Amino acid sequence: MKLMQKLLKILLFSLVSGTALANDCVILLHGLARISNSMSELERKLERSGYDVVNINYPSIRYEIGVLADDAVGRGISQCLMQTPKRIHFVTHSLGGILVRYYLQENELELLGRVVMLGPPNKGSEMVDGLLPVPGFGLLGPTGRVLGTEEESVLNELGPVEFELGVIAGSTSINPIGFLFIEGPHDSIVSVESTKVEGMNAHIVLPVTHTFMMRNDDVIDHAIQFLKTGQFIQE
Repeated sequence: MKLMQKLLKILLFSLVSGTALANDCVILLHGLARISNSMSELERKLERSGYDVVNINYPSIRYEIGVLADDAVGRGISQCLMQTPKRIHFVTHSLGGILVRYYLQENELELLGRVVMLGPPNKGSEMVDGLLPVPGFGLLGPTGRVLGTEEESVLNELGPVEFELGVIAGSTSINPIGFLFIEGPHDSIVSVESTKVEGMNAHIVLPVTHTFMMRNDDVIDHAIQFLKTGQFIQE
């Protein structure tokens, strides 16, 4: 009887405090001209690994980066906080990583855990440089136009990262004109070199393409390992 009462007290304390039963929460942010469904495989596998997951959909081609960062990252944090997490992590694809950098440069997040960026154009995309003059490129909106490597790129306003970051770059190209604009190994859109950023903790290159890397099992396994340990899988 006394044991039962003790167990009930522990359970009630857990429910009231919201800490003993809390999980880490992971915010997923998709890339330019994509939707949250593109991160669905990541979402499922993260949930199976015990994380609470918030998969954010945002209008990536409609607004400028500052607006998108406040909206997408801000909503993700708000939704995670409703679940009283121990820590808040991010896994991002392409533009999603830039939004996290932009947001965290202007805002503090006390519960910030680790960040994994998949194919982030941290130094800009040479493909954007090459296609910017092409009619129709403007359909990618105000954000697409500033993701190049030129001096006016918004990326040059972002400093080194000051959070625990792991970057996964792709080295498989399915873009028949990629060699015209991008030097060195690349994922069809972003060069391996351009994914790097000062302050990152880990960087790996996998044989995947920019478009589908977020659905790749090896990429997902490495991402989960980094969230858990701060290191990618040692091979």
